[in-house]
Amino acid sequence: MTNKPRPGLAIAALSLGTALNPLNSSMIAVALVVLREDFALDVATVTWVITSFYLASAAGQPLMGRLADRFGPRRLFTFGMALVAVTCALAPFAPNFALVCVARALMAVGTATAYPSAVVMVTELSRLAKLPSTRPLGRIQMANTSAAAVGPVVGGLLVSLLGWQALFAVNVPLALLALVVVHRVAPADSGRETGKLATLIRDSDIPGILAFVASLMLAMMALLNVMPGYRWWLLGAATVIAALFAWRELRFRPPFLDLRLLGRNRPLLLVYLVFVVFSGVYYFAFFGLPQLLQEAGHYDAGLVGLLMFPLAAMSVLVTPVTVRLIERFGVRAVLIGGVLILLVASGGLGALTLSLWPPLVFGLTALMGVPYGVVSTASNQGLYVSARPEERGVAAGIFQTCRYLGAITATVLIGVLYGPGVNQANWGLMVMVMLGLGAVVLALAAAWKRRPGV
Repeated sequence: MTNKPRPGLAIAALSLGTALNPLNSSMIAVALVVLREDFALDVATVTWVITSFYLASAAGQPLMGRLADRFGPRRLFTFGMALVAVTCALAPFAPNFALVCVARALMAVGTATAYPSAVVMVTELSRLAKLPSTRPLGRIQMANTSAAAVGPVVGGLLVSLLGWQALFAVNVPLALLALVVVHRVAPADSGRETGKLATLIRDSDIPGILAFVASLMLAMMALLNVMPGYRWWLLGAATVIAALFAWRELRFRPPFLDLRLLGRNRPLLLVYLVFVVFSGVYYFAFFGLPQLLQEAGHYDAGLVGLLMFPLAAMSVLVTPVTVRLIERFGVRAVLIGGVLILLVASGGLGALTLSLWPPLVFGLTALMGVPYGVVSTASNQGLYVSARPEERGVAAGIFQTCRYLGAITATVLIGVLYGPGVNQANWGLMVMVMLGLGAVVLALAAAWKRRPGV
């Protein structure tokens, strides 16, 4: 039996659940060497433990969001956490690396249920707590950012003390705790679809879902170059399947993704574009700077981790301040302000073409963390007010996929720009690209306006 709803506790449990995806995406980075040794792998093969998680997360987020919209966020969240708990309890006993990758993909699908479910529940939780939606969304954003920041530290301790198996095992109690608390204190699902299983399956647009997932995964595999020599074939197949997906969605009722409605919702489209391009700028620094410090600065990994920590720490610290600013000045003003800080911070990173003095790097990474917290939080709220209430789940899922697309695009461009060599001159070219992309984000942010009637 479910107890009386307790919104504060429910938001905390939802935040814990949403933190598991970024936590597991960053923890694994410290386990690659150990996995290579245990399973006798080469460098290219071991990266599939990361790729499988990214592909499943990016493709799974919109699908999980659609399911949350249709069948209820609490029901989907508890299912996702149960999947994480069972998968992570069994994964440490995997006899080969292929099953480890399968476990990572299943874990990604399970954790992908959390963020869309949380966004769908925000309306009711905000009403019960008598708070504006910015407060719970801000707490969820803080959980995501904090988890990504502490992931490498927690992962390093677990791997060094207990082995790679601990990276799975640690999720079991966390997922179960989130599951039990949400099941007992979150508002019950209401107004969701029920009926015969055959009818629900018939109306679920299974071909459309499969086409969406296939086209997105093929496109991401092409960008990640996971099959060298077949990149253009993968991209071509992704384009064809995407065209078939669009053709079907425009004709099927009810569609998995209402493309007509999405095309008419200009504020929501602008939020997605802002977040894709912004994520690209951010991950230029997140992925590109550590390579510069290690290759050109000859700093050891421990010092690089210390110098990069302010980037995530500052984003956590500015999130509650950003929430207050949004409540006072509105989403658009805060979003534009955050992008202006992004341009200043990106330009400041150009100073590293002259010097890699550690205090300078420390200060610049802290500065770069400010726009990440501001723009991410403002974009989160922009998504919430731009999407229709009955479609906030799938909208939130696509929003998370935008983060992955931005990160992967940044990774590809970093590979191109660092191709001739990881040095300060090529870092300068990267900064110029960051400034150009930042200008695009500014134009998109200035064009965004709150959806009428919200």
